[in-house]
Amino acid sequence: MTLTACMMLAAVLTGPAPLHFERQAIDHVTYEAASICDVNNDGIKDIVSGEYWFPGPEFKAKHKITTIMPSDDYYDDFSDYPMDVNGDGFVDIVSGGWFGQTLRWFENPKGQTGEWTVHDVAKTGNIERNTFCDIDNDGVAEVFPVTSPVYIFKLKCDAGGKGTGAFDQFIVNPKGGGGGHGFGCGDINSDGHTDLIFSGGWLESPANPYDVENWAWHKEFDLGSASVPILVFDVNKDGLNDIIVGAAHDYGLWWYEQKKDGDARTWIKHDIDLGRSQYHDIQLHDIDNDGDMELITGKRYRAHAFHDPGSKDPLGVYYFEINKGDFQRVTIDYGPAGQASGVGIYFWVDDIDQNGWKDVLAPGKEGLYLFRNFGPLTSGSK
Repeated sequence: MTLTACMMLAAVLTGPAPLHFERQAIDHVTYEAASICDVNNDGIKDIVSGEYWFPGPEFKAKHKITTIMPSDDYYDDFSDYPMDVNGDGFVDIVSGGWFGQTLRWFENPKGQTGEWTVHDVAKTGNIERNTFCDIDNDGVAEVFPVTSPVYIFKLKCDAGGKGTGAFDQFIVNPKGGGGGHGFGCGDINSDGHTDLIFSGGWLESPANPYDVENWAWHKEFDLGSASVPILVFDVNKDGLNDIIVGAAHDYGLWWYEQKKDGDARTWIKHDIDLGRSQYHDIQLHDIDNDGDMELITGKRYRAHAFHDPGSKDPLGVYYFEINKGDFQRVTIDYGPAGQASGVGIYFWVDDIDQNGWKDVLAPGKEGLYLFRNFGPLTSGSK
């Protein structure tokens, strides 16, 4: 298969009818971040990846957004998050990267095809990847560049709730723990507040998350070179939130079961997949429309060139049926780079063609691929 080919794929699954995917090679671009959004407000979803956006529904044309700094075989673009930063009704893109050490946003020229204005928000240090979470439950996600120290950037909105083109900056508990590789958001202790999870423990949120001196550090585990994000989810449905984490630069994917005995909290490590490496980005979505979340992930290609364990193994895109902790891997794509895809550092899941089934947009140094989901093979779908 060449990069310009399309191919119908049946996800490999024993049990329920496998899903039917079409693999579409979008472009040879080698950025590791991508997203799906309506760039030009025409009601049709488009693709954004690195320096370009691709208008839907065909994605055959591409328009330059800006020039992004290259470094070796990387580009300094480690997230492409759609957000209307300036409140003009058009989605902008929030980005940032390791090499430029700067959080920035690209201003959408109201859907036109000219280049976008780049706005620097702050110099933060090396950004492993931006993560986005509505930590104060106001309906607008906050920006967390995965750095040390731990920053929160909150979009400044006007009285009508529209963005003003600026962010408020907070540094969480600068004398406490946190930072480093790996980051997640979720309510660990079920108090209704969103906590922050790191490789070496978690920061407990106060009632006001911007009360930055009153986050409490809990050093309760060591997750190693953890994925971004680390997921907080009640895997076994016992009422306690657990943790799902991948090895971003090694072999392995695990879930950590939360146990409580009075005020004492412990974590039991369970294997999900030990035979695959580079699980850098992991996400939860209901991709098979069964009402339960699935774990969607894949291998990142050429992280740290070929120096990580398993770097030269075949690529893959997968989802896992969670089954209360009895994880079952479903293979969407698998094979060598150029014939198959991984998921890069920042992939996207959305129903791009609005057929009722969520699709997977997979960027990476192997190219930009879209996996269109047409539902179970037995459903009569395409």
